[in-house]
Amino acid sequence: QVQLVESGGGLVQAGGSLRLSCAASGRTFSSYAMGWFRQAPGKEREFVATISRSGSRTYYADSVKGRFPISRDNANNTVYLQLNTLKPEDTAVYYCAATLRVYGLNAGEYDYWGQGIQVTVSA
Repeated sequence: QVQLVESGGGLVQAGGSLRLSCAASGRTFSSYAMGWFRQAPGKEREFVATISRSGSRTYYADSVKGRFPISRDNANNTVYLQLNTLKPEDTAVYYCAATLRVYGLNAGEYDYWGQGIQVTVSA
């Protein structure tokens, strides 16, 4: 079992930045590939980024590529999502998730989820 807790969300103006953190507890963090997803009101949950167990491989949704780098610190059981050049359309609840797969691009491939954290970008 893995418990995931997100932090770092909030309200920011367009063009600003935030850094989301996801702290993991439970089984060995480095056994899991990690991902970030987001869900805007009235929309389905969508993939944002994923990082492999060692951190050597990352994949991004086209909408965030070049703006939202994902990283992880296996020594501190934490995965990060740096949100740069934020746009109003980035407003959503952001979720981190863990998978035993090599990596995951779809929500159904993830085994554990955090509770989510709100990011609101004002115009």
